[in-house]
Amino acid sequence: MAEFEPVDSQIAADTLVVGGGIAGMTTAIETAEVGRQVILLEKLPSIGGRVAAMNQYFPKLCPPTCGIEINLRRLRANPRVRILTLAEVEKVSGTVGDYEVTIKLNPRFVNEKCTACGDCEKVCEIERGNDFNFGIDKTKAIYLPHMMAYPNRYVVDPRFVGDERLKKCVEACPSDAIELDMQPRTITAKVKAIVWATGWKPYDATKIDNLGFGRFPNVITNVIMERYASVSGPTEGKIVRPSDNAEVKSVGFVQCAGSRDENHLPYCSAVCCLASMKQATYVREQYPDAEIHMFYIDVRSPGRLEDFYVARQEDEKLHFHRGKVARITEDPNTKNLILEAENTLTGEITKTEVDLAVLATGMVPNTVDDSPPVETRLDDYGFIVDEPGNSLIGTGTAVRPLDVSASIQDATGAALKAIIAGKGR
Repeated sequence: MAEFEPVDSQIAADTLVVGGGIAGMTTAIETAEVGRQVILLEKLPSIGGRVAAMNQYFPKLCPPTCGIEINLRRLRANPRVRILTLAEVEKVSGTVGDYEVTIKLNPRFVNEKCTACGDCEKVCEIERGNDFNFGIDKTKAIYLPHMMAYPNRYVVDPRFVGDERLKKCVEACPSDAIELDMQPRTITAKVKAIVWATGWKPYDATKIDNLGFGRFPNVITNVIMERYASVSGPTEGKIVRPSDNAEVKSVGFVQCAGSRDENHLPYCSAVCCLASMKQATYVREQYPDAEIHMFYIDVRSPGRLEDFYVARQEDEKLHFHRGKVARITEDPNTKNLILEAENTLTGEITKTEVDLAVLATGMVPNTVDDSPPVETRLDDYGFIVDEPGNSLIGTGTAVRPLDVSASIQDATGAALKAIIAGKGR
């Protein structure tokens, strides 16, 4: 059974899975369902990872509520999985088959009595930027992380714990669930195998000066576009221009925004072309007459997903331009954007005016800034190198850029590796 705040200071399991996104959840489920004890650790207040923030994902273009809810059901029903949220690995000692892991548990400031009734949120006077929506809107200082949050329990932003205004929230709670004096705890876990599934983050688009993100309000990124298109997003699924909330009449998708570029990300993230075409379908569904322009170096749509690309080419209002956007400027009067590019098929220098520009930023593994606290070889880009003799098992986008379906397949393989590693000692 899930245990979000373990009572004991020492716990044990066959496998520790670090990262509660789609790859980590899958690894934990597949390992537990063959009879192994698993600890699933997540540093955020809830599990689900980046998939929970998507509007739709490949290959079925279904909402994340579909796949994640199935996983949550399997996790809730399995007594062999122990879930630790707001948890971080501080130290790892030992070897394969006999690890001791030091884990820091950060306070939620809301205990297990919480029923998610929302009374505390209603009276809260403090607002904070909603990081789940990339700061586009706000939540209260005591909040549910998102609509599929598991555990389905409120959490207090630790920056505001000392604010006197939170006393109203404490008084409003009918379950006596808010404890503003909670402190961090440290526990140790004895495990046989460690799977590192810490996922990815989008490349920081503010570093790409020529494309205007952060300077021009109508330049957004692909991950922000997912939130605009989602019914649980800041505009309840309505795709609008951030500058004036107007409906969009033209959209430019800028591929390889910082990717395949020695000054930023030298590699291809593999999924961006198809993700932009997927997002073009979002625009088309809401605005049938909108003109959509996709600027690309070359389109990468591997395997069976080529059919999706072919179908998009039949859309007369979706225009493919072979050429990388060199610069984005803004018309100060209309806030429209001018996308300047060289068509590498014709040699023509083009300027295309759009209402909204979406930058397809690449995938950066979280191991770049937060590497595993155990000897593990990373490649030149920060991805975990899968090789014999590793102290831990990498999976999902901690190993290489992957779409959701491929991450699930990779995580299933990681579960098998962990089972074998645990049996070997």
